[in-house]
Amino acid sequence: MRMWGVNPEKLCNQHLLGEHLEMHMFVGCIKKGISLKGYYDNKLVCTNLIKKRHDDLMNEMISRGMKHNTPMEEINFFKDYKQGSIDLELNINELMRRCPKCKERFVNEPGKK
Repeated sequence: MRMWGVNPEKLCNQHLLGEHLEMHMFVGCIKKGISLKGYYDNKLVCTNLIKKRHDDLMNEMISRGMKHNTPMEEINFFKDYKQGSIDLELNINELMRRCPKCKERFVNEPGKK
């Protein structure tokens, strides 16, 4: 699981849908009391941004004509549960290394990361 944190327009469909699912998975872990320490240590999630990130991903999905049937409830812990951070430059480099479609979107559509 990972919060890429990049402009959702830059994500290929697979990574857009995958990160959306992972925002729900992070919430599930938090609700169940499952530790996210490894994700914090590796700068893979910033918990107080989960809801906003979910909504940004959802809006991009809708703009691409995808359906969205999994709203994220407002949960009080987002305000109080501020842990972790993400390394945006590392994430961009990792996406470009892993995914030719994402790389193409970064290279051919310069602008906001």
